[in-house]
Amino acid sequence: MKLKATEIIIAPLVTEKSTDLKDKERLLCFKVHRNANKIEIKKAVEELFKTKVEYVRVLNYKGKQKRFGRFTGRRPGWKKAYVKLKEDAKMVEYIEVV
Repeated sequence: MKLKATEIIIAPLVTEKSTDLKDKERLLCFKVHRNANKIEIKKAVEELFKTKVEYVRVLNYKGKQKRFGRFTGRRPGWKKAYVKLKEDAKMVEYIEVV
């Protein structure tokens, strides 16, 4: 299945930890499509943000089981990607994509 760049990068994850990593280590954090691999994520970030990527790390999260009274359900799993930018690449501002 061939995914477009806009389908691979779902949303930036803006938390205290990701903001700190962005400022200190040039690491960006994204919520990405579950079927996307590191190579596809790297190409999508370079295409969308017009920057150079050094490497990509991915983490798979399993969905949690939740209860509402006597009914049980499960939240969907998702994938998170840490993208390291090269030293000479321009830093990404998330507002540029919106």
